[in-house]
Amino acid sequence: MDEILKYEPEFTEAKFKTYADNIFIQLHLALVTKELENIKHFVSDEVYNKYQNKLDELNKKHLIQMYDEINVAQTDILSYKVDNENMIIEVNILSRYLDYLMDEDGNYVSGDTDIRTEKNNHLIFTKKINYEKSKTVRKCPGCGASIDVNASGKCEYCGTIYNLEDKDWVLKSIDIKE
Repeated sequence: MDEILKYEPEFTEAKFKTYADNIFIQLHLALVTKELENIKHFVSDEVYNKYQNKLDELNKKHLIQMYDEINVAQTDILSYKVDNENMIIEVNILSRYLDYLMDEDGNYVSGDTDIRTEKNNHLIFTKKINYEKSKTVRKCPGCGASIDVNASGKCEYCGTIYNLEDKDWVLKSIDIKE
């Protein structure tokens, strides 16, 4: 962790774990609500495209992926690294949720609506070493309006996505470990 503190002196493990948990939950809820644009600013293009492909497959079949009662049971930081350009943190999130499919009319199709599934999720976050310090009030790069990055990261005035890649931790990959 000392290497991370060289570049980000205000870093704390507890704050980062909360951030990782929040991103994990928002990513899954965006899939349920079919509103992936709400998480685009928190994730890499690779992660976004992975979930967009999953959503496209569900839409073709007229299905909705449900992650009811989703929660993070435990978050462990596995490693801290620094390379030439990025700080990198690997995380394991133990999640629990009801995992099932519904059709677009709200009818149950498959999965389990009674017993929570428990999964280990491997996440990798990166942040540029020469990141721009973010101000409390973030401005839209398109029109300059104040923007709430925690909501959708999309400017309500001009539609520009506020990308955190140069300013904050971004989810670069996520995989389920069986």
